[in-house]
Amino acid sequence: MAGLRDFLLRFRPVGSPGRAAPGGVPADRTAELTAELDPPLALLEETEEEARHIRDGAAREAAERRRAAERRAQEIVESSRDRAREVRATSAARVRRDAEAEAAELLATAQREASAVRRRAEERMPRLLDRVADMVAEDIETPHAPARGRPGDAGGRNP
Repeated sequence: MAGLRDFLLRFRPVGSPGRAAPGGVPADRTAELTAELDPPLALLEETEEEARHIRDGAAREAAERRRAAERRAQEIVESSRDRAREVRATSAARVRRDAEAEAAELLATAQREASAVRRRAEERMPRLLDRVADMVAEDIETPHAPARGRPGDAGGRNP
C-alpha cells in the first residue's frame, strides 16, 4: 500500500514550465526501491542462511562438547571414588598399625609392671612369712581364757 507521500508525488510537476513535454508517467518509487534493494536483500538472505548453518553447527558442536564433558566428569567421579576407597583402606591400615603398636606398648608396660609386682612380692614374702610364723607361734604359746559363749564353740572364740 502506497503511503501519502507516494500518492502526493504523483501530482508533482514532471518538468519545468515551458514548452509541453512529451507525455510522461509518474515515477513509481516503490518499484524503484524494490529494484534497488532486491540484490542486497538477496545477499542478506544468503548471509542469514549461512548464519543459520553456523548456529546449527555450533549447537551440534556444543552438544557434543557437553556430552564429552559429562563423560569426562563421570570418569573423574569414578576415579575419585576408587581413589577414596584406596585412601580409606590405607588410612584404616595405618590406624590399625598405630593401634597395634599402642596395644603392644601397653602390653609391654603391663608386663613390666606385673614383673615389678612379682619381684616386690618375692622380696616381701620371706618377711611376711616370718611375721605370720611368729604370730602363730605366739598365739600357740599364749594360754587363752575360756570364753563365755554358746556351748560347742571351739577354742572359745566368737565368730
